Parts: sequence; structure tokens; C-alpha cells
Amino acid sequence: MAANGFEWKYNVGGGRPLILTLLMKDTETLTRGDMLNVESGEVDLCATGDAAIAGVFVGPENPDDAVDGKPGTVSGTDSTTLVKVIVNPDAVYEDANDTSARLAGATLDISGATGAQTLAASSNTEFVVVERKRQASDPTRVMICSSAHYLAKAQ
Repeated sequence: MAANGFEWKYNVGGGRPLILTLLMKDTETLTRGDMLNVESGEVDLCATGDAAIAGVFVGPENPDDAVDGKPGTVSGTDSTTLVKVIVNPDAVYEDANDTSARLAGATLDISGATGAQTLAASSNTEFVVVERKRQASDPTRVMICSSAHYLAKAQ
């Protein structure tokens, strides 16, 4: 399980994760497991209220861009640094740090900074819970709502 952020678990339709290489929109640090948002064709750290969520950050395209040689981090430059992002519209992600009880179908938002993103109470309906949590220690599994996913909205 991911210690921080989100981890891809499976696609509802089956298959492997679709990993695209996209330019960073802002000069910022990203950490493996961060949810990213698409703005003007480039990605930045997702925040609640974002309307075009792409998916989870995997790492920099160029290993030399990794912070301190850590492959899951990047200190990127606006419109210059390329990063890899899982973008399947039907991807299910796991948040191992969410300790709240959740029922399948509940909607949630995202909260937190790079390396510390987690799920939060819903006001913007960015995620939907796909599996009921049986125990508080169980991870929460969610999908990006089609109204918030940048590829699902394009269809």
C-alpha cells in the first residue's frame, strides 16, 4: 500500500493502467501518489474544486528530474518537466490513510498537499467510493467521478 496519497488498484473494465506523459503546469514538487489535474493541457497538483482530474502521479519521465534520486518525486518546472500519470477514466484508486467509515456510492473530495493528499467530506463530488469499508483500518477505494475526470468529460 502507498504510504502517502493514492495507489492504482485496478480498472473497472479490466486491463492495465494507461500511463501518459504530460507537461507540468506549475513549478512545484510532486510526490508519487498525488492526484493531478489538467489545466491548459498541462498537469498540476489536484485540489478540491478542480474540474479536470487526470489521475495519479507515477514519477518523472526523466529519472534525472527525481528529487535526491528518489524516483517517485519531482521538483518540476512550469511547461518544461514531463511527468507520468495514470489516466484511466475507470481506474480505482486506494487511499490507505483514510480512516473514516465509507459506504459504496458515497461521494468525496480531495484534501492535502503533495505527499499528504487524502479523501475528505464531499462538497465538490470529485470521487465516488466503489467498495464498502468493512473496518476502519481497511483502505478506501474510489474512482474519479466522470463529471470530474478530464477524459470522461471529453466523450
